[in-house]
Amino acid sequence: MSARDDGESVDERLFLRSVARAFQVLEVFGKEARPLSLREIAQAAGIDKSAAQRIAQTLLSIGYLEKAPNDAGLLPGKALLDRSFDYLRMNPIVERAAPVLTSLREATKERVDFSLFDRFTIIYALRLQSKRETFFATLIGRRIPTFSSAGGRACLAHLDETAARAIVEGSDRKPQTSKTIVDPETIMERVAQARLDGYACALEESLIGEIVIAAAVTDKGRPIAAVHIAGSLGEWSEAEFRRKFAPLAIEAARALSV
Repeated sequence: MSARDDGESVDERLFLRSVARAFQVLEVFGKEARPLSLREIAQAAGIDKSAAQRIAQTLLSIGYLEKAPNDAGLLPGKALLDRSFDYLRMNPIVERAAPVLTSLREATKERVDFSLFDRFTIIYALRLQSKRETFFATLIGRRIPTFSSAGGRACLAHLDETAARAIVEGSDRKPQTSKTIVDPETIMERVAQARLDGYACALEESLIGEIVIAAAVTDKGRPIAAVHIAGSLGEWSEAEFRRKFAPLAIEAARALSV
């Protein structure tokens, strides 16, 4: 049996390594926002160049990779967007969250996000923009660390102390900005505060100048997602942002919880 990051195990007798290697090739593009050569793909995926060439050709033929202009390397293909669409339209919590987030965006006039809790990371499934955003802040599918995100800490607050600490201490606590908190004890203090408050707040830990409030969505007490409201510290003080938007985030998360 082999362990996955989410704690589930996989029966090795049913595990197809050729399929796993194909996904390893696709996953290397998550580390580099540019076209990659076969040599770079092989090196990043931990396979030899011959295997990388065969896998890449297969993925090219079915649309999961594309050639970059001027033969500059390979890029993710449009077929990947089809699979993202399939996931989102078949996920009932994402479908239920869409109108709630639309109403929240209208009420706050700030960016609102809906993320899915995936143990060591959260992944954005819905993002409704405000008047000012960086490009990456508008994209679904982006993962950020649980330990440093408001949504992640809000979810950790719904786990017991042992389980939450295991995620924090098992994370690669690489700072995203100069303000990212990486000390496990300080992070656990923020999680404990989120448990008391019913929401978490992160200041400039993922993006300089940004404040984020988030509340967890639960399924029978188990954290599965989070509702975020993000604003600019150039326009809001921390105290004012908390006072105005924390109740709205909590209300939206409760509306989606079961």
